[in-house]
Amino acid sequence: MNEPTHLLANSFTRNYDRKRGKKFNCNFLFYLKNRRNVGFCRRKQNEKLHVTNFVVTFVATLYTTRLMIKLANYISKIEISSLWSGHKHIVWQLRPDVNVLSGHNGAGKSTILNRLIQHLRTIPTTGEIQGNTRFGVKIDFDPSDATGIHYDVIRSFDRQMVNFKNTSAISDARIVTELDWQLYLIQRRYLDYQVNVGNRMISLLTSGDPEAREKATEAANLKTRFLDIVDELFAETGKRIDRQSNELSFIQYDEQLPPYLLSSGEKQILLILLTALTEDQQHYVLFMDEPEASLHFEWQKNLISLVRELNPNAQVILTTHSPALIMDGWEDTVTEVGDITM
Repeated sequence: MNEPTHLLANSFTRNYDRKRGKKFNCNFLFYLKNRRNVGFCRRKQNEKLHVTNFVVTFVATLYTTRLMIKLANYISKIEISSLWSGHKHIVWQLRPDVNVLSGHNGAGKSTILNRLIQHLRTIPTTGEIQGNTRFGVKIDFDPSDATGIHYDVIRSFDRQMVNFKNTSAISDARIVTELDWQLYLIQRRYLDYQVNVGNRMISLLTSGDPEAREKATEAANLKTRFLDIVDELFAETGKRIDRQSNELSFIQYDEQLPPYLLSSGEKQILLILLTALTEDQQHYVLFMDEPEASLHFEWQKNLISLVRELNPNAQVILTTHSPALIMDGWEDTVTEVGDITM
């Protein structure tokens, strides 16, 4: 993960004002553009100090906040009170690796997952939250003094986009479903991931470490493994990843194929694996709501193992109706809704 200070420190560029024949600093950060007290960057020398002082203060505040957060390795327990109008109480002890929630239709699997995600999105970014309850949800972290955790959420339905609020600026007409939109977002993250891996390799190779070349190769191996996995999964339909492109693109019978033209199942597996890869082997919680949707039986069977291969530090929490998901040695990770309902 890039440190906020690194992002902000490199957010200024030098531009040339042809009208005045002077150079000026211009800040392109979106949050500055939306602040009324700063506004857009003015092409005047006397405003440089004001904008610069604001950014320095903002950086210091953001960095201090970052230092105050202690990230957890995983969620050890969740409690949900007042579920279903207060008639049920959920207590779920979680494993650090994989947790599969199963139950009949209407048992509450997705309700439990959604309540947990809603809680994570609203917890404070600083301070101790242990024992704090929001939306009827209490979360215990490991270690117990952690105050936050990284997480990703993957939804399975490849339906037409309903809310265009966040996608109005996208001109690509091929982005028409929610899976397309999620793929678009994860591709931006994939580009950042490649830059981070490249920077690590350069740092290793210039460090003077006699084992630097071997370590640099290890840093690149995970991306190569991801590419190999996808090529193997898509081989039957003649598709393979274009390895000469930094952006995600496919080749099918010598023709270029953007990811938005893949089948729903292909988009789904690609989104899941890309998410796991770009977590960059950091501690994350990966929430998946019925990820088996549209997936071939063999893909379902291997899904959890592939996710854990790409990020062995990910804690997987998912709901499912498919027994195929646990057939690759994950039978002991299954919890029935009835077993955690009080």
